[in-house]
Amino acid sequence: MTATIAPRREWPSYTSVWRWHFYAGLFCIPFVLWLALTGSVYLFRPQIEALIDRPYADVATTGPRERAARQSAAAVAAVPGSVLHRYQLPDTPTQAVQIIVGKDKAETRVYVHPQTLAVLKTVDEDQRLMRIVFRLHGEMLAGDPGSYLVELAASWAIVMILSGLFLWWPRGRGPAGVIWPRLSAGGRRFWRDLHAVTGFWVSFMALFLLLSGLPWAKSWGSYLKVVRSAVEGQPVRQDWTVGRSGEVRARGAADAGTRAMLEDHADHGGMPMADPAASYAPLDNMVATVVPLDLAAPVLIAPPTGPGQPWTAKSDAADRPQRTDLTLDPATGAVLTRKDFAERRLVDRLIGYGIAVHEGALFGWLNQLLNLATALGLMLLSISGAVMWWRRRPSGKLGAPVARVRAPAAIGFFALIVTFGVMLPLFGASLLIVLVADRLIVAKGGFRRL
Repeated sequence: MTATIAPRREWPSYTSVWRWHFYAGLFCIPFVLWLALTGSVYLFRPQIEALIDRPYADVATTGPRERAARQSAAAVAAVPGSVLHRYQLPDTPTQAVQIIVGKDKAETRVYVHPQTLAVLKTVDEDQRLMRIVFRLHGEMLAGDPGSYLVELAASWAIVMILSGLFLWWPRGRGPAGVIWPRLSAGGRRFWRDLHAVTGFWVSFMALFLLLSGLPWAKSWGSYLKVVRSAVEGQPVRQDWTVGRSGEVRARGAADAGTRAMLEDHADHGGMPMADPAASYAPLDNMVATVVPLDLAAPVLIAPPTGPGQPWTAKSDAADRPQRTDLTLDPATGAVLTRKDFAERRLVDRLIGYGIAVHEGALFGWLNQLLNLATALGLMLLSISGAVMWWRRRPSGKLGAPVARVRAPAAIGFFALIVTFGVMLPLFGASLLIVLVADRLIVAKGGFRRL
């Protein structure tokens, strides 16, 4: 009687990890290149915006400056039908004053001469160069659908990096080809070493950048907000936007609230609306209160968003741990409440630190250079991976690694990916789709293992 030998499990195995690494890379490479390129440009936002605003950095001479209320009125008059949304304190006495005015969901930044009240420049907030780069990076200028797609790409890029680290693990090999590449080897070994060693050196920072960008994404950012609201028992106010639609809705709501406040001011014995400066007269008190506090620039002062609401002032510094939020008494300008970064909830502080590092703002130019090196490494990783795939791809085939029968070797890795899929529902759904496609659709044919 012949004994029956039970088939050995095919999955999860080293080859399965390699196969999933291939699929993740095939999907991610175009997006990783895009995110690395746009992210590299956005890293230098302070320098680029300073260069753009250089013509308006020294426009005033010594002498008296107009009051903030009159400066705001000039900005509002420059955009018919608008109201004041935010007044930005100038960094220097000679700098043009930047004032953001709005009409429904649209916002315009107006540069006003601080002495003559001449309007020097107007620009749609969404058409500012670095704002466009920000949206290219986070949503590819496609709104919420683009945000979903970028989140998927970032999630699969995390899988690509984790699976790459699993495949990179030395398993008894020496440092050559593991810690440094054998550049003189040529051919297949050259590309393999370039890909593997680059992946090792950039993996930690790349994972950090990918994970720290998720709170902005429409799907996971909204998911996090819902979970937090349920846990904390009240609606959560976050210091970052979640998707394009949420930002636009917040603009529209703030604009409607400000208009309601102005109408209430006119209907209850206030100064006549025919004089726009009178409507913003309390701003002068707010400026007098906020300037001595020396908050981290840029500092934005905003009117109430409804009758009976206070004025607000906040530091909008890119280095988020330096941020402070204030509420101000509408009558006197006195500080009613102050909330520094250290007083925020732990999750807000952790995400704030993560975003500051992500944007290259936490520790100055060293942060920028570290992020830039990571972005360049991701570009090299993507290009070398694409070259290896193209050189080894059988003619007319996708070239996915063949699923071989092996003993399980990566149960821990796949447990991590499953956990990741549960924590990020959008990624989890895509994981199931790819798994089904791998089993039922994709033909099993490929190339030899490196």
